[in-house]
Amino acid sequence: MATFFLVLIYIAFISLGLPDSLLGTAWPVMRLEFGVSLDMAGIIAFIISGGTIISSLSSGWALGRFGTGKVTAFSVLLTAASLLGSSFGPSVWWIALLAVPLGLGAGAVDTALNNYVALHYAARHMSWLHCFWGFGALGGPLIIGNFLRHGDNWRGAYFFIAMVQMGVGLLLLASLPLWKRCGKSGTPAASSGGAPGTAAPERPSKAGGGGVLRIPGVVQALITFFLYCATEYTVGLWGASFLSELRGFSKAAAAGAISLYFIGITAGRLLTGFLTLHFSGVLLIRTGLCIITAGAVLLLLPLPGLFALIALLLIGLGCSPVFPSMIQLTPKRFGAENSPRIIGLQMACAYSGSTLMPLLAGFIVARTTMKLVPVFLVCYGLAMLRMSEGINRKVAQG
Repeated sequence: MATFFLVLIYIAFISLGLPDSLLGTAWPVMRLEFGVSLDMAGIIAFIISGGTIISSLSSGWALGRFGTGKVTAFSVLLTAASLLGSSFGPSVWWIALLAVPLGLGAGAVDTALNNYVALHYAARHMSWLHCFWGFGALGGPLIIGNFLRHGDNWRGAYFFIAMVQMGVGLLLLASLPLWKRCGKSGTPAASSGGAPGTAAPERPSKAGGGGVLRIPGVVQALITFFLYCATEYTVGLWGASFLSELRGFSKAAAAGAISLYFIGITAGRLLTGFLTLHFSGVLLIRTGLCIITAGAVLLLLPLPGLFALIALLLIGLGCSPVFPSMIQLTPKRFGAENSPRIIGLQMACAYSGSTLMPLLAGFIVARTTMKLVPVFLVCYGLAMLRMSEGINRKVAQG
């Protein structure tokens, strides 16, 4: 039974990743069809992220009321309906409207399944769970690119992925009687107050948000999370547009090429799980940030298109260890009694970075030039390195 549920959860997480890369990959074609400006994609992405944040904040009540199985099945079907409606959308405002249920569904699935795995499976499965998200995320650009190469348009790809989502949602619905045997597993375990895979502290911190912010290194950690997600989502949203407008890629080739970025993240996270047996999280974070910065510099240079592909792969590989390693190091760096509150703040900063910075980047490049995209990435990489090394120094000083 446990194995069946694990396979089902992995499939659901693939379906969670599929829509995440669609908008940025299809946007070079979509915006021409709708006749809208480049930065409109940032507004749509902002709406999706807003829905994700809202559903994540309210998922605790939903999981306690309905259980993991029902919440997950309904949310996957909600994303399927949103994508299906988008495939027939007559205007960009229709796409923006349907971005609301897309974000709501994605946030609920993410929270429900992460919570379920944390309660019922060993910690290693949490890392591999996010690898399966990567498989879905890199599948989106491949599907878009395939449809464009064969003379179809983005609508066919959206319709196809909506049908995949619908199939996963129906599979989850059919499995609901089995989920009930495990009870409504959407509430946290009574004995665990910490991050997934960590024991609850004997004396939880009574400090409020302002209190933990005074712990040396916490502010730098929050800034790093903000900038990391700004980097990850800026590449995902604007990478295909950069390749098609400045590196001579066709719309179809750009859509397929952006999958290299997601391949880098997915393969890197799979590899990171094994590297943690031999290398410290601090070293993995430092190495990842250096690789991100090097890839961004390579993308900035006016080199042939092949080097842009290498740069995207490098940025993806660099991103892979940063987020999970920083989460893992939080109790060690700042104390197990403080880690639940600090991790909550870190996730809030991560959502904020993924929501605000791609929107800001789109607003700027639409009024200047797409050449600024790698400039932003270089700045993010250097700033993250500075923040991360600042954390290390403060922790070393006790």
